[in-house]
Amino acid sequence: MRPEHVADDLDQVLWSEEEIVARLGELAAQIEQDYRDENGNDRDLLLVGVLGGAAVMTSDLARAFNRHIEISWMGLSSYRAGPGASGNSGAVRLRKDLDVDIEGRNVLLVDGVINTGLTASWLLNNLRSRRPASVAFCALFRKPTTIALDEAVRYVGFDAPEGVLVGYGLDYGGRYRNLRCAALLAPHVYAGRQARMDGRPAAPQPA
Repeated sequence: MRPEHVADDLDQVLWSEEEIVARLGELAAQIEQDYRDENGNDRDLLLVGVLGGAAVMTSDLARAFNRHIEISWMGLSSYRAGPGASGNSGAVRLRKDLDVDIEGRNVLLVDGVINTGLTASWLLNNLRSRRPASVAFCALFRKPTTIALDEAVRYVGFDAPEGVLVGYGLDYGGRYRNLRCAALLAPHVYAGRQARMDGRPAAPQPA
């Protein structure tokens, strides 16, 4: 779906499909270089995509590599602790675990957006407990509300502004994942939904 098909729903197109694909190519080249040993040989690398926001990104990033990689998936849900909770609080629930053993392996977590950093921190801690050789994090977008994260967050595609970000795998209410760009959703699309939440703060995107 192209942005002109839902133009009335979008406030601003931030990055086109072509710009995103080009940036993923740059990230893939950097990752390839970082995951070579001292002899120039490719080290083992497992991409772990976070469903569903990173499904499109993970697939396109994987296709940009010029080396062998493996892919596995995790499914999470994140939510705030309750009415009045701040954007950095809440909990993460594991809905789909990995299908592979990561002990002794180099793992690269791939997510569509770091919104608050809650999910990224939870994922890093969870996977570190499984004794991999290394864990790093790659996100296509990073919001300005992100909490300070450790050095494991090595690869970021774009720094995104505040607002509800949709497209290229990111959704709002289950829609816009197939939008072939990254855009800010127009406030009128989600204003009515927020008003129906009985005063609770809206959490339209994962943390």
